[in-house]
Amino acid sequence: MLSLPHYPITPLLAVAGVALDALLGEPRRWHPLVGFGKFANFIEAILNPESLRVRVSQKIEGMVGMGLLLIPLTLLAAWLCRLSPIVDVLLLYFAVGHRSLHQHARAVSKALQAGNESVAKIAASYMVSRDSAALEPVPATVESVLENGNDGVFGALFWFFIAGGAGALLFRLANTLDAMWGYKNTRFLYFGWAAARLDDVLDYIPARLTALTYALLGKTRIALHCWRTQAPTWDSPNAGPVMAAGAGALRVKLGGAARYQGEWHQRPVLGKGRAAEPADIERALSLVRQGVYLWLGLALIAGRILHA
Repeated sequence: MLSLPHYPITPLLAVAGVALDALLGEPRRWHPLVGFGKFANFIEAILNPESLRVRVSQKIEGMVGMGLLLIPLTLLAAWLCRLSPIVDVLLLYFAVGHRSLHQHARAVSKALQAGNESVAKIAASYMVSRDSAALEPVPATVESVLENGNDGVFGALFWFFIAGGAGALLFRLANTLDAMWGYKNTRFLYFGWAAARLDDVLDYIPARLTALTYALLGKTRIALHCWRTQAPTWDSPNAGPVMAAGAGALRVKLGGAARYQGEWHQRPVLGKGRAAEPADIERALSLVRQGVYLWLGLALIAGRILHA
């Protein structure tokens, strides 16, 4: 695992990991997260049977399941990172999803440019957990780019700078587990509690740094105002600042009604200005992309100062 004495090279390793992601993208044949997801489903089936889901004690079972999934993999990653910095680079490549974020979002843009809204809705549904028939592809995609910019890019980079490849891996796996178990429904209300809380803790600082990044690179005053006034109204303590600041930075309105698993939910409005348009998808991607360059540039400067 990288430590403070190694920090001068950490930014270089981060650049290498991001570059590897830009070059290769996500694995096409077999993605490690697919295997992790199958194992998570296996663990959940054993520890969270339907007959026990309404018991508060399932919080303990959820903690056990989370530990079984995260602790061995993180310890193994930390041990492997001690062997070579190349392992850190490979783990960051696995954890960061910069190129895939662009690919998924641009698939929506491409369908809209071709005038095929039904295909655009399907493409957008791959990025969000909403009913494809009822979603509006443009705002849904912009929201996803802003939120996943934090979950899939900046959060992984933050924990890489803190704890190397093992830190990036832990963040990505915890975020994935929250996406699988962190629902407030009958099945996961108690069992998924621990996974949701861990993700909240790990993402607390990265989310606010992401929000600040969006604000600095966009309409700063509006973004900061939206962050301060609108983020507390969002149901997620970390997604709220990210999406409110991002919407304000782009000067568009997001949020509003959305349908999840057949049920409509009235969400607060985020941002300020006009409704999101197709061109705003690329603007949101540019915000994330410029933010990555900013983070890497600042990290390189910090590394140079520490090395002096």
